[in-house]
Amino acid sequence: MQKHLVPQNSFVPQSPYDPRYDPVTDGGPGRGRDYCPTYWIGTAGTPPADDGPVTADMDVDVAIIGSGYTGLSTAIHLARDHGIKATVLEANGVAWGCSTRNGGQAQISAGRLTRGQWIKRWGIDVARKMHGEMIEAFDLFRSLIADIDCEPQADGHLYIAHRAKMMPKLEKQSQLLNEAFGYPTRIIGRSELHADYLKDEEAGGAMYEPDGIGIHAGKLAFGYLDLARSLGAKVHTASPVSGWETRDGVHHLKTPGGTVRARSVGIATAGYTAPGMAKLTSHRLMPILSNSVATRPLTEAERQACGFRTRMILTDTRTLRHYYRLLPDNRLQIGSRSAVTGADAENPKHLELLLAGMHRKFPALKGVPLDYSWWGWVDVSHDMMPRISRPVRGQTIHYAMGYGGNGVMYSAQAGRRMAQLIAGKPVPDLPIFTGELPHHGILTPFRRLGQRAMYRWYQLRDETL
Repeated sequence: MQKHLVPQNSFVPQSPYDPRYDPVTDGGPGRGRDYCPTYWIGTAGTPPADDGPVTADMDVDVAIIGSGYTGLSTAIHLARDHGIKATVLEANGVAWGCSTRNGGQAQISAGRLTRGQWIKRWGIDVARKMHGEMIEAFDLFRSLIADIDCEPQADGHLYIAHRAKMMPKLEKQSQLLNEAFGYPTRIIGRSELHADYLKDEEAGGAMYEPDGIGIHAGKLAFGYLDLARSLGAKVHTASPVSGWETRDGVHHLKTPGGTVRARSVGIATAGYTAPGMAKLTSHRLMPILSNSVATRPLTEAERQACGFRTRMILTDTRTLRHYYRLLPDNRLQIGSRSAVTGADAENPKHLELLLAGMHRKFPALKGVPLDYSWWGWVDVSHDMMPRISRPVRGQTIHYAMGYGGNGVMYSAQAGRRMAQLIAGKPVPDLPIFTGELPHHGILTPFRRLGQRAMYRWYQLRDETL
């Protein structure tokens, strides 16, 4: 029998996965915790080598807190574009948080706002520049994954009207994208959708966007890790930052194994940002839980019954949207909203709600067993848009977060932009690069009271009204 060799310094869990972890109420994501049992972790293979935990005090030029897509992209671009070899600090295993719990969907967007909402907020000129940033970001993402075996499914994106009454909204959005932004979308009617793409039984039609790539989230993260380390970055796992002092312009980041003294810091912790880690990130995000499942591989008869003729990434028009697709190994993966708190995350009613949505779309899948079920925290900002910035002029602290569930693609560009800021280079004059993430101060934890009410209203509006 062939022995399974673990790469030197590959992450070995020190404590079990905690399904009830809540970034709003818990002190931090732990130290050396096992991965969430997602499809991506279950099928990515053994994690590649990292640099192990911090074991002594050290002096570095740049420390990056968080080893997800954003943190690793920052390290990659610091090394490749600016000759700076960063030190990445991770509380648990590489890409332990958002980056291995998402749906693996890369779309041409960042944050939760539509192009029309960009125009209302900033005007047409800024909105067009923002769209240009998304085009550039998608090109960067394509180039990064070209040499990473992350199972890309590059067919575009279908934005599916979950009810016929949503079609006028999609038609208006398509017209805006085509005419105001020169972005070639098109409307697909229900009959064409069913004949040529898939039989989503509740769909009234869809809008096609040419840019959309499905990826294997775990293999992408591990590919970023290999690339970052090949360029000279150090990635220390099981090394949470438990204390932070700044003296004479040097940041003293305390970890269990030693203090990392850095001249510049980039924060890339997204939905898993510890409440007390830094004042600049306190109350800046409203973490939202999202549930996700993957079925066992579907038979040919099941795929035909669902009318699958595409492996495009799919999202629907619900406020509490569903994101779904047929994976390369013929499983259906689908995700949507989950519990409000970590304490309630294991409540079976949340899984039942997701499965009910799946069965409305694909009645033939009733009774098909699941091989994977998981949930994870999404980093939603209070104004629904990310920030990649140095929030306080004169300080060498930077962050990139707040993608609102659209970070798979844009995190690559966010890391590139944060690397530019750290290196003292200019970035485009756009709202997401200026100023800081908005906050609601001490009211942030109490927003969950409103979140519960809004979830009930969204569900009523999405399904009934």
